[in-house]
Amino acid sequence: MHTEISTGIIVETVALPSEFLGRTVTVNFYLPTNISRPEDISLLLVNDGQDLEAMGFDKMISYLSETNQITPLLVAGIHAGDDRLNEYGMQIGPDFKDRGTRGAAYQRFVIEELLPFIYGHYKITSFKERAFAGFSLGGLSAMDIVWNHPEVFSKVGVFSGSLWWRSKDKDAKDYNGDKHRMMHRQVREGSYHPGQKFFFQCGLLDEAEDRNKNGVIDSIDDTIDLMRALLQQGYKEGKDMYYLQLPKGKHDVPTWAKALPVFLKWGWRGKGEEQ
Repeated sequence: MHTEISTGIIVETVALPSEFLGRTVTVNFYLPTNISRPEDISLLLVNDGQDLEAMGFDKMISYLSETNQITPLLVAGIHAGDDRLNEYGMQIGPDFKDRGTRGAAYQRFVIEELLPFIYGHYKITSFKERAFAGFSLGGLSAMDIVWNHPEVFSKVGVFSGSLWWRSKDKDAKDYNGDKHRMMHRQVREGSYHPGQKFFFQCGLLDEAEDRNKNGVIDSIDDTIDLMRALLQQGYKEGKDMYYLQLPKGKHDVPTWAKALPVFLKWGWRGKGEEQ
């Protein structure tokens, strides 16, 4: 365990053994030092926590906190392991290439190991709310975990999400996007979860693929289609969903670093941001 104070934020790095994953998971915790009311603090888990380190997240959240642009927030950056392609899958099972075989185990790590550790380690009885976010495949994982645990999480942030994740090859003759994109199908076959809110970000330069030749890259198509599925379940655009499209956005850490403050201010708007 390593602790340091960086620009008004306590950054604590923990090596957390996981029985479900069979490995030790590195987690960076970012905790504001000026919390006057512990009951006001919210929790945000983030997949690919190593990317938070790369973008200087401690300085980002310190500035947002000190200028009262966001309300108190404890952020846990969960570092990906060597088996990221399998751990960042979906609870229902692997994709058509058998990727994501450990998605269910990863979700059990989050719910049954990481969350109890956070409550015990920080001696917090409850959070104002709990949220999850992730980048690329980590965004798919975050979306899946939040969708399947509405009693635990009320918000999700999906940055350049791998929402193309599918049960059949897109080049197969009988491929059907509505049927074979796994997250879309899960949402359509699910139900409305009162109180849940969704943030999606895409960049116009996220990729070059355009499988249906409609002039829109697949990552944007997949995101918009998922939002349409959420609309059909009763969620409202603007109230329950926010979409951020960056004209020069790429599939990289610098782009997500630009989008992350927008997500944080959307999810936990402080008094300084209201002025």
